[in-house]
Amino acid sequence: MAYSKYTLLAAAIAAAASSAFAAAPDTDRHQPQVDKIVGEISAQRIESNIRKLVSFKTRHTMSETESDTVGIGAARRWIKSEMERCGAGRLQVAFDSHIAPVSARISRPTEVVNVVATLPGAQAESKDRVYVVSGHYDSRNSDIMDAKNDAPGANDDASGTAAVMEMACVMAKYKFDATLVFMAVAGEEQGLLGARHYAEQAKAKGVNIAGMFTNDIIGSSHDEHGNSNGKSVRLFAEGLPVEKETSETTRMLVSTGGENDSLSRQLARHVKEQGERYVPGFKVNVIQRRDRYLRGGDHMPFLEKGYAALRFTEPAEDFSHQHQNLRTENGKVYGDLPEFDDFNYIAQVARVNAAALATLANAPAAPAKVQVRTKELENDTAFVWQANKEPDIAGYRIVWRESGAADWQASLFVGNVTDAKISLSKDNFFFGIQAIDKDGNASPASYPTPLR
Repeated sequence: MAYSKYTLLAAAIAAAASSAFAAAPDTDRHQPQVDKIVGEISAQRIESNIRKLVSFKTRHTMSETESDTVGIGAARRWIKSEMERCGAGRLQVAFDSHIAPVSARISRPTEVVNVVATLPGAQAESKDRVYVVSGHYDSRNSDIMDAKNDAPGANDDASGTAAVMEMACVMAKYKFDATLVFMAVAGEEQGLLGARHYAEQAKAKGVNIAGMFTNDIIGSSHDEHGNSNGKSVRLFAEGLPVEKETSETTRMLVSTGGENDSLSRQLARHVKEQGERYVPGFKVNVIQRRDRYLRGGDHMPFLEKGYAALRFTEPAEDFSHQHQNLRTENGKVYGDLPEFDDFNYIAQVARVNAAALATLANAPAAPAKVQVRTKELENDTAFVWQANKEPDIAGYRIVWRESGAADWQASLFVGNVTDAKISLSKDNFFFGIQAIDKDGNASPASYPTPLR
């Protein structure tokens, strides 16, 4: 595990303690399968899929469903057929449908249909652990209720949908321990309808969604002033959840200062580390908010159900090419057209997604029931956790950072054990426990709760 910095104390502790534990698997080396996946992501195919989605004129949730060339019905049937074609039987592709009732943004009962492509996990102990990645294929223009006029939605969100389709087609050729779900959702513009239905059903069925990404507005590397930033993406990650009544989990995070160690923040650390490792020169900027200021996306229904969920979005949105009727005013073109997309940039964001998903799906689950022993007053920190069930576990490592740091700064592999002690104070550092397999795949960290 590579770190940008170390404190002198943490480095000294790790060096002194390392001789007491078994040799750690090499977690810094590139996994060949991940390198292949990242290398196969194609900007040209992404562009082709975006242009095809735009060709349906409008993909408004209440638009035409019978035509084969216009409207959201044609779009979802095409997405499904493409996933089936490129999945070649390895992807299980299906429609996930429900009827949305009349509401503020739905004028009549409307069928909302997600396209869901599932790549089942290959390891018996991990296949029930699921990672979901989505983009929304519906579109809109200035009037949220206008289901007739053109709404090309090249960036919002054909960009995210095309990225998810490309990931599905590339990754379907490989095997992973855990299950991957590639999803094109509908109804986002009308109130996150498709994502909310899927998240509610998953929660009701007890589906173990260990992480969810949504890719929404990842199409442009240019802002409204013409400035270009093609080397970074924003990753929005919630800290404390928004709750009507504070849960025991949230109270524990607050009482121990763990506001920056929620499930989503731990997931974001993994995405940043692996994305930047496998896509060199590209930065994942973790934004410590659930979404843009007072705005939302399809990850939010998953957050509301207690799942770890993140949002990818371009560095700076150009609002003249988002939620706008097609027009030209004073020589300026408005509207969400393909010519304002940067297809190479979208491919880079897709590569970060794919690297994160592949490393998550081949890594062990994050350790369960991680606790810090607090019965004794001492300056050392003693941990205990539950053993993972995967057969290829090599062991566990403690990771830590100073209280003001966002990312892990140091680590110590402690072997295939279920308890360990380190000569650092729980009062001064934040800790996590990661599971490591024999190939060097590391899980996201689990935050320790107090054991009295």
